[in-house]
Amino acid sequence: MSFVGYKQASSPAELRKLLQDYYQQPSYYFLRWSHQVSGIKADLPANFPSPEGQMFNTELELRWKQNNEGYQVLFLGRNQPKLESKFNPIGKDWITSDRKAHFYDKDETKFPKGFTYPEKLALALGQRYFQDAQTSTIHFVALTVCKNIKL
Repeated sequence: MSFVGYKQASSPAELRKLLQDYYQQPSYYFLRWSHQVSGIKADLPANFPSPEGQMFNTELELRWKQNNEGYQVLFLGRNQPKLESKFNPIGKDWITSDRKAHFYDKDETKFPKGFTYPEKLALALGQRYFQDAQTSTIHFVALTVCKNIKL
């Protein structure tokens, strides 16, 4: 059963530990600041943490956003998170569907400072839609890595 939940990470170290706990090969990172984006990276960039960002792989996406208490973390996954992580559930019944996603061209003017990503990811990037089973409303769209494509 798919799971959507949130939790508070009080420090950059706690956020890093959470990302390490859910890391699996391959995982990718995308970090955002008010003046730039990291592009999609296979390794956690040296200038981590960022005020906002995400890590995604075939099973889940973790999103974070800085707040007064540290970082609010959103879990969007195919399965329940590890019990020790204690994410607070959002909603009860989620239906997911995976679809292909496409990158903008690297010279796309929407990203004036450029947007980089691993070439091998271009064929395997997907989106996972989280639909509320009771209302049929799609509330979240997460990045994912398609399993059926070899990287």
